[in-house]
Amino acid sequence: MDIRHARLAPGRKGASHREVARAVGPRWMTRTGTDTMAPNLTDFIADLPKVELHVHHVGSASPQTVARLAERHAGKTSVPADPARLAEYFTFTDFPHFIEVYLSVVDLIRDAEDVATLTYDIGAGLAAQSVRYAEVTLSPYSSLERGIPAEAYCEAVEDARRRAARDHGIELRWCFDIPGPPWDRAADVTLELALKHRPEGLISFGLGGPEAGVSRARFAEHFAAARAAGLHSVPHAGESTGPQSIWEAVRDLGAERVGHGIAAAQDPELMAYLADHDIALEVCPTSNVCTRSVPSLAEHPLPALVAAGVPVTINSDDPPMFSTTLNREYQVAADLLGLDEHGVADLARQAVRHSFLDAPGKTALLTEIDTYAAHRKP
Repeated sequence: MDIRHARLAPGRKGASHREVARAVGPRWMTRTGTDTMAPNLTDFIADLPKVELHVHHVGSASPQTVARLAERHAGKTSVPADPARLAEYFTFTDFPHFIEVYLSVVDLIRDAEDVATLTYDIGAGLAAQSVRYAEVTLSPYSSLERGIPAEAYCEAVEDARRRAARDHGIELRWCFDIPGPPWDRAADVTLELALKHRPEGLISFGLGGPEAGVSRARFAEHFAAARAAGLHSVPHAGESTGPQSIWEAVRDLGAERVGHGIAAAQDPELMAYLADHDIALEVCPTSNVCTRSVPSLAEHPLPALVAAGVPVTINSDDPPMFSTTLNREYQVAADLLGLDEHGVADLARQAVRHSFLDAPGKTALLTEIDTYAAHRKP
């Protein structure tokens, strides 16, 4: 979720991460529908080989990474460099406060070294959750506007990608995302960087920013150019607005996956279209509650989407900002869908199939999931 992408329901504040943590809880549903504690499922998820398909670059900065960056820029930032104080700093009173904190973290990314530090740490953190492959959404426009040269930015993320693969065995790939206003300049700069300075790990082109009043079709030419260059189309749509933005994403932008897309549950015809055309949604349950895109986890449309045959993948969005992890999101999904270990493994397989990993990589990872699931002790 780009910070300018979500909208609060009128008269409501965004949920603090502690509120959401209480709402999520550590209880999971088995296939029998019995509400029980399931530590074995938690352990199963922790070691399950996984992919992450919707996670934002700056939004993934851990408190430890933020503390290091804040120490680098001591005296020039309001962000505390003490990790203990950061736990309180990352407690959001409402959504505007979340935006304020997010922007203060963005302000810490001031040079190519900062970009490399952040990117490497993201890879290490995902690998620690048994993530083997991740497609990370980058918004390079913000860094370029802050004076980081295009070449230096691309070199920094590529250096971090290679080191993460070497040190942690995780493969990272990039989605260059149009982050929001000023729309035309952000779109032009992002596309130019993708086409003229294309880093080796770049595989897709995305669109964040506010949905309300901003037609996805507005960016049809940018996405056409990106797709012509071999990049996949993965715009955000249907997170904070209705199904129409998803229709525009698939019809005008050629979306192969849709970021969030939860509003599809309001339109049976759209759900049938997504199912028939095998267009997956990148669902981020805890994020949707934090931003009030849905009122609560109990009201999340994930079960309705799955029941309609819509392909879904489970993702973390801006995990430290929402006090979550990909492993936790899998637990949340298991609760919402009533899954046991077999069902959770199927979620992991579906994410692999809808990733942009090459065919040999998919085969190897699916085999690893199958082997892991088959050898788990009951």
